[in-house]
This record gives sequence, structure tokens and C-alpha cells, in this order.
Amino acid sequence: MERGWSVDRLAAARERIRAVDRPEIWIALRDEDEVRREFAAASGPLAGKLLAVKGNIDVAGLTTTAACPAFGYRPARDAEVVRRLTAAGAVVLGVTNMDQFATGLVGTRSPYGAVRNAVDPARVSGGSSSGSAVAVALGIVDLALGTDTAGSGQVPAAFNGIVGLKPTYGLVPVEGVVPACRSLDCVSILARTVDEAEQALACVAEPPAVPVPTHRLGVPTDLGDLADGWAEAFEAAVRRFPGELVPIDLDPFLDAGRLLYGGAFVAERYAAVGGFIDAHPDQVDPTVREIISAAKDIPAYRLFRDQEELARLKAAAFRELDRVDALVLPTTAEHPTIAAVERDPVGVNARLGRFTAFVNLLGLSALALPAGGVAGLPFGISLVGKPFHDSGLLRVARSAS
Repeated sequence: MERGWSVDRLAAARERIRAVDRPEIWIALRDEDEVRREFAAASGPLAGKLLAVKGNIDVAGLTTTAACPAFGYRPARDAEVVRRLTAAGAVVLGVTNMDQFATGLVGTRSPYGAVRNAVDPARVSGGSSSGSAVAVALGIVDLALGTDTAGSGQVPAAFNGIVGLKPTYGLVPVEGVVPACRSLDCVSILARTVDEAEQALACVAEPPAVPVPTHRLGVPTDLGDLADGWAEAFEAAVRRFPGELVPIDLDPFLDAGRLLYGGAFVAERYAAVGGFIDAHPDQVDPTVREIISAAKDIPAYRLFRDQEELARLKAAAFRELDRVDALVLPTTAEHPTIAAVERDPVGVNARLGRFTAFVNLLGLSALALPAGGVAGLPFGISLVGKPFHDSGLLRVARSAS
């Protein structure tokens, strides 16, 4: 016999899908009867939770497209991270839309349509984990999986007023995930609350996250230009945390972040899907094609030069991190409209990654948190910590009054 909560939760999710009328969230939804049967049989710590999965993560029975239908394939099994969540009782509702090949922080670079923001449909949802974030923010699912190479989990979390956990590289398995930059990619967890994100992390993490008592927060001395009202919102958010606030120099972090797309590291995106793009140029979003195809001509010496520069910047960044237990930053610098992205797709995207692009290059952990609003839109901050300090970031998030 089906459990009452299973039927009620599924009915609520289906009704919510109809009510919000956001077809661009989804690449595919699973068969209702199959989902209902799995709900009835679910057990474990995540039983009763509906899960959405980003379109570059394998779900058996659905086509993995990475938002490029011509690239699509039918996986024989779930990605390992999906398998672990479903073994804990979560049930996959469907596969979500994304910036094609996880190349973008905007959520508009997809043949399935631009994913509109959960609060203001004229604004971008953020990407590349756009559909996953909006599905959580609109209450359709309880948890969602994204990926994060340059901020693709943190940015949409901030724009939609939810929690985005970017685990340390290597903490969560990436088997069954279409690579963007294989040496940097992380699976991210999108949730409504810090507690739900932590519960999901506990179900999928491989080595244990290192618990870190957090008393000192690093606050940049210069954040650069922010959207109107955001500096004040950031200052108010910082004041909610107990403990000592330590001024830090953000320059080595920002300089490292610029290497991700401005240096030779972008060539790894060509290594992942460049051959497919060369063979199917008309099947790929023009901005995605331009970014990835241009990486083919980067000479090998530049990679070694950039690796040396990254090592220098990492040493300087870690000297700053050694003075604090975590950094606190705005997650992004602005929240653009879809129209603004259409006018300047590359420039706007670059600005959105100012405070996130360095995280994986430096091997750090990060947690995006809702922090109130500005002019009726969600405002978000991120906590950034050393490798495997994920538990410490979750703890400090709960300390904010």
C-alpha cells in the first residue's frame, strides 16, 4: 500500500509544475507511475524527498544531453552520486535544463530555452545549474544536483534565494558526469536549507569532511563595483555572523579566477567536448561554440606558464586563508536581466563569476547562502574555506543570527 506522504508529495509536485508553468526548467520528466512506485518503496534518511538532476549527470532511463540533443546518449546506469542519493531514499523526478556543456553562469545558453529566475522572470536564473536551482526555489523538488566548475552551483543558488553547496574537489564522486573541465568539476548540492544540504552531503561524500571550528571570518578590503544596494546588503549579512572579522586581500583570489577563462585552462573544455563541437557546429549554442572552439588554438607553453602563475597565486591566497577560518563574499556582483545577457553574453557572464571562478582552481570549498534581498530580488553570500573544510562552512552558516 502506498504511503500517504508519498502520494501527497508527488501530487503537490505535479500541481506545482502545472501552476508555475516553467517548461524550460526541464529537459525530461520521469514516468509518473514509475516515480510513484519508487516513492512507495523508499526508505532511508532521504525517503520522501524529491530530487532533480542536472542534464549533464546520468540518470538511467533518461537521455543525458548536457543541453545538446545531438550529443545525447542513454546511460546504462545512474551516475554514482545519483545512485547514492536514491539508495538513501530520494526519488528522481526528472532531468533539468542547463547552460549547454556547463559553459556559462547565466542559464540562457540552451536549446531548451532560457531558464527564468524564480522570483523575477525577466532576470536570469544563473547557471549553469539553472533548472536545478529553480526547481528547488519554486518548491517542485526538495533537493537538486548541479555541477560547479566556475560557480555553476553557487551563482544560481544566490539568484534564486536557496542554498548551494560546492564541495571540495574529490569529496563527491563525478563518475557519470559529462566533464566540462575534468580536473576541476564538482557535483554541487542545491537545497532549501543548510540542514538539508548537509544531510544530502552526508549521503554522498567519500572522505569525511574535516570539521573546523570557525571564529574568524575574512572580509575583503575591496570588493570592486557591485550592483546598487549590494554593498549595504553584504555589510548587513556580515554583521549577522559572530566572531572576529579580519580584513583580507582578495587580489590573489581574483587573479587566479581570471585564469580559468582568460588563460590556458579553458583548453580542458575543448578536450572534453571539442571534437563533438567541431563535428556538429550547427548543433551547439553559438556562444558556447565560440568559447570552447577558440581554446583549440591555445599553445601548450601557455598551460605551463599559467600553471606556474596559478601556483604563485595559490601560495599568496593561502597566506590570506591562513589568517582566517573562512572568507565571506557576495556570491556575485550583479543580477542581470535576460535581455542584458543577450546584448553582452560573454561580458555579463564574466562579471558574474568574479567571486566564484577561483574556487575550484584553488581547490577550495564553498557554500552559497541566501542573505535577504535587494529591490525585491534575492541577495546571496558565499562562505569559502580551505579544502575539506565543508563541515566548518556548514557550521558557520548556522551561527548567523
